[in-house]
Amino acid sequence: MQNEKITEYLVASDFDQTLSFNDSGYVLSEMIGIKDFAEKVAGLSRSNLVHQGAELAYLLRHDPQFRSIRREHLIEAGKRVRLKDDVQLMADLLQANFDGNRFQFFVISAAPREVVRSALEGIVPPENVFGTEFAYDPNTGEISDILRVPAGYGKVVVLQELELKLQISPDRTIYVGDGSSDLYVMHHVNSRDGHTIAVSETKSIGRIARRTILSENALGVLVPIFEGILKWNAYQVREYFAQHGLGLRDWDKIRTDWLTFQKTPLRILSHDVAVGQ
Repeated sequence: MQNEKITEYLVASDFDQTLSFNDSGYVLSEMIGIKDFAEKVAGLSRSNLVHQGAELAYLLRHDPQFRSIRREHLIEAGKRVRLKDDVQLMADLLQANFDGNRFQFFVISAAPREVVRSALEGIVPPENVFGTEFAYDPNTGEISDILRVPAGYGKVVVLQELELKLQISPDRTIYVGDGSSDLYVMHHVNSRDGHTIAVSETKSIGRIARRTILSENALGVLVPIFEGILKWNAYQVREYFAQHGLGLRDWDKIRTDWLTFQKTPLRILSHDVAVGQ
């Protein structure tokens, strides 16, 4: 129908361990033979020298062990990243018109842009992928500068730019992430009545996200979109997946309370207080 009103939504997703199983920094380190990547990242985290999520960008620019990295290495690392199941199908399904609702899908990651674009080649258009941008020495090909890092508040900046460009209001923004590097942007989205989805059991992110989905299949993030935005019931969700040749075998809806106890001195109520209660 030509006069049908279209409601546009912005779906923005992290990459490492959100759309993939592996952190791209580990993949790159293994590829070039660096053994202590985890220790390097932990040291940077303890020093608070960089935003969480931006550790790889810092190492690529400043650590001598990473000096041999060139653009082609980043592209090759992207091809080795193991994506979650059905990322391609998820991206394809989001392009559909759902009774006048349409979703535009973007990836915002602190991982090198070359890595993410390579990993998602043929799945997400390169112009829809935002990652850390480097400048390269024209003579040696060495990374000479960091131009932009979408980590921490940097993700908020990219998200706001997309909302402005696409003319999408904040309450129609959906953000999907997995860890502490997504805290800033999830707080930002929540504060403006947007929708946040966590895809890990990390406590810090689970407390903030409006919904948590745990699945090795990328299609899992569609469930809160179908339920929360399209207002589908469980039967409609299952039927939709079945129409695309996917049986939703296990779907456990649970509420998780995180409790930690420590030993403290016993508090003994007096007899009068106990009786009064």
